[in-house]
Amino acid sequence: MDLPVVVGVDGSEPSLRGVDWAADEAVLHGLPLRVVYASLWERYEGISLAEDVGKPSEQVLAEDIVETAARRAHLRQPDLKVSADVLPEEPEYALVRESRSATLLVTGSRGRSGLAEALLGSVSLTVAGHAQCPMIVIHGNHDNQARTATHGRVVVGIGDKPAASAAVRFAFEEARRRGVPLDAVRAWRWPAHESTGHPLLTGEPARLHAQQAVETLETALKDAPADVTSRRRTVEGHPRTVLVDASRNADLLVIGAKRRLGHHGLQLGRVTHGVLHHSTCPVVLVPERG
Repeated sequence: MDLPVVVGVDGSEPSLRGVDWAADEAVLHGLPLRVVYASLWERYEGISLAEDVGKPSEQVLAEDIVETAARRAHLRQPDLKVSADVLPEEPEYALVRESRSATLLVTGSRGRSGLAEALLGSVSLTVAGHAQCPMIVIHGNHDNQARTATHGRVVVGIGDKPAASAAVRFAFEEARRRGVPLDAVRAWRWPAHESTGHPLLTGEPARLHAQQAVETLETALKDAPADVTSRRRTVEGHPRTVLVDASRNADLLVIGAKRRLGHHGLQLGRVTHGVLHHSTCPVVLVPERG
């Protein structure tokens, strides 16, 4: 049984962009699309019932949202198999649970309740820290339309443990499906405590760190498939800044998300957190076990 692409919706413009992207991704992967809206409408029992259907008004709103989203997906991809569901629970818990039986999980960067200054909504942020399948966070535009690919490249950030990286494997597969090159980026920094005042030794620590970055890239891409063009790039700088800069010329940015067994807190590091907030292209978080 093919696990679906799941998209969470709440009626906001970012979630509508998520529907567009999820529909395209489902077709690209040959998978069905599942649209879900999650809310504890029981909280609204004090609100007058909708007269025409005899249901709580929040439930009526939820059903209208998922039906509209499903129609939107069909209009964008007429042959796509789409199902829709309203889930009576908190959206964070519902989407994490959905991720256990999904190929991909898609969310918008900010929902209806997001503050203007918050670049990533609380729901997406919480789910990003716990999702069990690759999660795509759609960053947006000033309208409610998903942008088509324009840069012709997928970018993957290479972390400290590149061997057998799930993120690298996912990035190669996405590049293959799209028929575009994969850019592998490794950031490196020259620790301040290694600086030296001797003019003949000034460049040596930097050269060693740069070489280590090159070697890390080579390890990450040693099993690169022959049918995908891959390009390697090392950049001096903070990983968050380097990856956000790379997102400006990418159609998709892929990064690993550590998942530690037995750890139930938010599992997002500062680099991942910063990239999710500031990337200018969709970001895929791929769970890395261990």
